[in-house]
Amino acid sequence: MPSQGSQRPRKGEPFSVRFTLPTDRTVQEEAARTRRSKSAVVEALTEEAVRTRRFAGIGFRGDDAGRRPWVIGSGLDVWEIVHMLQDFGSSERLTEATHLTERQVRLALAYRDSYPDEIAEPIAQNRRSVEAWHELYSFVEHATTP
Repeated sequence: MPSQGSQRPRKGEPFSVRFTLPTDRTVQEEAARTRRSKSAVVEALTEEAVRTRRFAGIGFRGDDAGRRPWVIGSGLDVWEIVHMLQDFGSSERLTEATHLTERQVRLALAYRDSYPDEIAEPIAQNRRSVEAWHELYSFVEHATTP
């Protein structure tokens, strides 16, 4: 599930829920597969479900620890669309130069506005300097253009 920045959100009041046996079995299997509690699995699945309902056209992908939102039909994560928009300077220029639609760009921006830290973090990581990347991965050589 996507992170909410460096701070963990406060937990709410506990409550009891009873699932049908098939649903309970599915949650138990997911908990075992991901090595998390059933509560953590239900919380993560609930958060994703709420976000996909709130932002129709957003899906989630990636491994359990690094789930990230993407704009369905674009092949791009939300952060990638926002990153490109920053580089292009306007949604008009972005949609003219890519396969993205105005609706997809607006959807990515709406999601970014609701979860700014979640989107800003991967953009900042991607904007690291060549020197910073080299410090992290000294074995990789920087390709030069002819």
